[in-house]
Amino acid sequence: MASLSDGRRVVIKIGSALLVDPVAGLRVDWLRGLAEDLAGLRARGVDVIVVSSGSIALGRRVLNLPAGPLPLEQSQAAAAVGQIRLARAYEDALAAHGIITAQVLVTLEDSANRRRYLNSRTTLRQLLSLGVVPIVNENDTIATDEIRFGDNDRLAAQVSATVDADQLVLLSDVDGLYTANPVLDPTARHLPVVAQITPEIEAMAGEGVSGVSRGGMVTKLMAARIATAAGCAMAIAKGSAPHPIKALEAGGTCTWFLPEGDPQAARKRWIAAMKPRGRILVDAGAAAALARGKSLLPAGVTGVDGAFGRGDPVEIVGPGGALLGKGLTRYTHDETRRIRGRHSSEIEEALGEPGRSVLIHRDDMVV
Repeated sequence: MASLSDGRRVVIKIGSALLVDPVAGLRVDWLRGLAEDLAGLRARGVDVIVVSSGSIALGRRVLNLPAGPLPLEQSQAAAAVGQIRLARAYEDALAAHGIITAQVLVTLEDSANRRRYLNSRTTLRQLLSLGVVPIVNENDTIATDEIRFGDNDRLAAQVSATVDADQLVLLSDVDGLYTANPVLDPTARHLPVVAQITPEIEAMAGEGVSGVSRGGMVTKLMAARIATAAGCAMAIAKGSAPHPIKALEAGGTCTWFLPEGDPQAARKRWIAAMKPRGRILVDAGAAAALARGKSLLPAGVTGVDGAFGRGDPVEIVGPGGALLGKGLTRYTHDETRRIRGRHSSEIEEALGEPGRSVLIHRDDMVV
């Protein structure tokens, strides 16, 4: 059975109803307790990313907007006003523990476009390597369809897959999955572990009962599908306790969805299944380095076949035409031709602008 103490890279999603009181506004004391919990994870060497709802809930209070569903333009305005307050609140709470935060605004579509996906992945991984706790939120201000708070469940799952997280925690107003909606059915049973999301499990999902967030169990099961397929365990836990993460670590009631393998293995399977858009030919030195688990550098490239863009899958071919592997390239075919055989210090001269030192990172490669 999964346990939060096993996590090395954890994504924590915060629901609006936990963070914002409809009358009093931001729950400052609760946020301070959460910050203390996150500091405890960081002290153990755990990478932490927070995906937080709440910008619209905060912004609508400042703008004195009415309760209930808002028109799209008012939702966007509320998000713009509330997002800056949301980021400041996290910054202040975590700064008390010496933790640097960063604001990252993304959309679900960022995972569908390979170039944007790689940009998000690179940025988030770099922030984590620097000890930063990224605060991620959907970019509701530029949403082109009706904003649904529940999308942050799926967004958190997409972020988990993007950064190869091994655990995702959805803190909500419910303590897990039940056989039926416990508010409506007193005989509903709590499920502590879900090994596989079957049609029977999906049929148990109900809608949320909170007056602040409209995300229900349906979106949480959708998130579970995304996360577990990426090798990430996911927990649904009640987050209203003063220290919700410590409560979960102490064995608090929740539902764990078990992963399908580990994150790296799941990512490798995904890359291996992609249709290549071209080929990159490498010399014997690069082939030997790849066999040792190294990334592919431009210096080892001898040739380029095909037309591919940044983030596209390509085959890596060694001397004599031997297929060495497949990976996602960080340069287009034209850029790769211009920097092939060059050392990292020469990339800027070849491209006319600074570039990445790695052509295909080992994390984006199947050998």
